[in-house]
Amino acid sequence: MKPRGILTGMLIILTAVLQVQDTSDMDKQHRHTNKLINSTSPYLLQHAHNPVDWYPWGEEALERAKKEDKPIIVSIGYSTCHWCHVMERESFENEAIAEVMNKNFICIKVDREERPDVDQVYMEAVQAMGLNGGWPLNVFLTPDQRPFYGGTYYPPKSWEKLLKDIANAFRTRRQDLESSAAALTRHLAQSDVERFKSEAAATELAHDVTAITTKLRSVFDTTWGGMNRAPKFIMPSVWMLLLRCYYLSNDAALLDQINLTLKKIAMGGIHDQIGGGFARYSVDGEWFAPHFEKMLYDNGQLMSLYAEAYAATGDREYKEVIEAFFTWLLREMTHPEGGFFSALDADSEGEEGKYYVWTKSEIEQNLGERAELVCDYYGVTSEGNWEHGNNILIRRETDEEFLTKHQLSPEQWREILTKAKDTLLQIREQRIKPGLDDKIITAWNGIMISGLTHAYRATADTRYRDAAVKAMRFINSHLREGTTLYRSFKGKRSSTTGFLDDYAFTIQAAIDLYEVTFNEDYLEDAASLLRHTLKDFFDEKERYFFYSHHEGESLISRKKEIFDNVIPGSNSVMARNLRRLGLIYDNEEWISLSTEMTTAFADITRAEPNYMSYWGITLLESKQPIAEVVFIGEEAHRLREEFQIGYYPFSVSLGSTTSSNLPLLQGKEALEGKSTVYVCYNKSCRLPVHTVKEAVEQVHYFYPGH
Repeated sequence: MKPRGILTGMLIILTAVLQVQDTSDMDKQHRHTNKLINSTSPYLLQHAHNPVDWYPWGEEALERAKKEDKPIIVSIGYSTCHWCHVMERESFENEAIAEVMNKNFICIKVDREERPDVDQVYMEAVQAMGLNGGWPLNVFLTPDQRPFYGGTYYPPKSWEKLLKDIANAFRTRRQDLESSAAALTRHLAQSDVERFKSEAAATELAHDVTAITTKLRSVFDTTWGGMNRAPKFIMPSVWMLLLRCYYLSNDAALLDQINLTLKKIAMGGIHDQIGGGFARYSVDGEWFAPHFEKMLYDNGQLMSLYAEAYAATGDREYKEVIEAFFTWLLREMTHPEGGFFSALDADSEGEEGKYYVWTKSEIEQNLGERAELVCDYYGVTSEGNWEHGNNILIRRETDEEFLTKHQLSPEQWREILTKAKDTLLQIREQRIKPGLDDKIITAWNGIMISGLTHAYRATADTRYRDAAVKAMRFINSHLREGTTLYRSFKGKRSSTTGFLDDYAFTIQAAIDLYEVTFNEDYLEDAASLLRHTLKDFFDEKERYFFYSHHEGESLISRKKEIFDNVIPGSNSVMARNLRRLGLIYDNEEWISLSTEMTTAFADITRAEPNYMSYWGITLLESKQPIAEVVFIGEEAHRLREEFQIGYYPFSVSLGSTTSSNLPLLQGKEALEGKSTVYVCYNKSCRLPVHTVKEAVEQVHYFYPGH
C-alpha cells in the first residue's frame, strides 16, 4: 500500500560510499552483562549477556551518542522471531563482531512489541530506501536519531563488513550520510492522513458493499480459500468484514468463500491439530507449512472470527475450533491471575517446528491399532510430508469423506480421535517446548478479551466470559493507573506508557464486556479511557489520533497508524469505539467524529479493502442503522444470552435487571410483569416484546432475505 523506493537512488549512492552497571550473583556467572539486564522484555533479556554493549531505547543511550558523536545502531526484533535468534547467535554473540560494534557505535536493542512506536518510524525509513522490511530490523542513525541506512538479517561476514564500511564512511564521508539522513527524515515527516484521505463522494450502503466485495473477489483463492497468494496470512478482519457484507447482501457465493477459507484453515498445518491455536502464517498457498510461532493477537482475532462464523452458520466445526484453542489458551498462554502471554516461539532445540511435527513411527508406537486411521486422517506418511521424514499434521478430506471411506459413524470416530489426540498431546508435552514470551501486552490482551466475549455470545458457554472478565481484572490491577495504561507486564509492569492500540483495544474490550454482562463499570472505564485518548493522542489539525502519547519520549517522527494489517490499525478501532460509545451514551460529538474519520478514508477503503478492512467495518456501520436492543427485567440476562447466540452484527445490546442511568435505557421498564425487550433505531423504538423471536424479527426489519 505505502509507496516504496522514494529514496532508492540515494540508497544506491550511499551503498557505493559504504563500499569504498550493577549485576546480581547470577549475572556474575556470565562473561558479559549489558544495560538490558533490568528490562521487563524477554527479548531484551535474551540479549542481556551478549558481548555487545546494548542499551534499551532511552535517553541514556541517545545522550551518549550525542556526547561521543557516534552513529547509532538500532536493532529491532521480538522474542519469537526465528531470524532474530539466528543473527544473535551468529553475530551478537561473536566477540570480534561485538568489538567492532562497541568501538564504533552506540548499540540499542528494541523489542518491537514493547516499543512499536520506534519500530514504526525505522521500518518506514527502511521501506523508503526501497528495501523490504522485516525482522530483525537493523538501522543506522546519526547521533541525533536520523536514519541513513538499514536492512534486515545479515550473515556474520556481511554484517561485520557493513559495520566497518559505515564506521569508515562516518569518519571520511559524513556529509553523504547526513544528506541521506536529511532526505529520509523529510520523508518520515510526511503524513499518511494527508496522503490518503479524500473528499469522498456520497454513496449508498449497497454501493459500498458491492465495491468492497468486488475488489476482494478479484483476489480470492477459490481452491484453498483466503487470498490467491503465498505466503498466506489469515487477516481475520478481512473475513469479519466479508461476513458483514454477506449479512447485508445475502450473497450465498460470498458465504461459500468465507466457509471455504475457514474450513481450509482449520484443516491445515497452520492450525495446531493436536494442541489447538493457530500459527502466524503458512509459507505456501495451501495453509500447509506454517511459520510455527503462535501470536496472541492472531488467536484473539481468530477467536472472534470463528465465533462470528459459528453464530452466522451454526457449523459445529467452528465451535470445535473455538473449544480447542480455548483449551490451548488456558494451558499454555495464561498467567495465574488471568492475563495472557504474548507468543510461543517457532523454534525448539534450535529447530523450527520440531515441537509440532511427527514421524509415522512415533505415531505407530504410541497409538497402536488406532495409528493407521489417525495417520490417514492427518496425512502422515512413512517418508514424511515435510522435512527430514517428519509430518505436519493436516487434513485433506472432510470428516464426511473420511468417515464414508472408513465406514465409521461420527460417534465412533469422535471417540477414537479424542483418545488419540489426548495421547499425542501427552507425548508432545514431554518434548522440549518452544520458548514462551511471557510478557503481557495490554493491546493484545484487549484483542483476546474481545475474542472471548464473542465466543461466549456465540456458544453461551460462560467459561469464555469468565476468562474475559478475569483478564480485564488483570489489566485494571497491573497495567492501569487511573486513565493511564501501561504497555506491558512481566513480573512487574514496564515503565513504558500505553500507545494508541493499548487504549483502542482495551476500550473495545470494555464495551464488549459490557454487552455480555450489563456491568456499567465497563462502560464507565471505556468512556474515561476514550476521553484520555482525545486529550493526549488526538491531533486537532488532521482529526486523527497519534500512535504515541503527546508527552512520550521524543522520536524524530510522531506517526499515525492508519492501515489495517495483521492487526487492525488503532485509528480504525478508535473510530469504531467512538461510534459505539457515542451511541450508548447518546454523545453526538463522538458519533460525528467517527463519521468524519471514516468518511475521509471511504474512497481508499472501497478501493483497497485488504488494507482497510476494519475501516470497512466502520464504514458499513456508519451507513447501516444500528439496532439498539434493550433487555429489561429479572430475565434480562437469559433473554440477552438467547439473543446473542445469533449473528446480528449491526446491533448493540444493553440492559438491566434493576435500574440504569444510561440514556438508551431511560423510560424502558418491564411490562405486564414480564421481562421486556425493546428494539430501537436512532432512539425510535418499536413495540415492546417479551420473546427473543419477536425481537429478532424487529432487528431483521432492515435486512431483505433474513
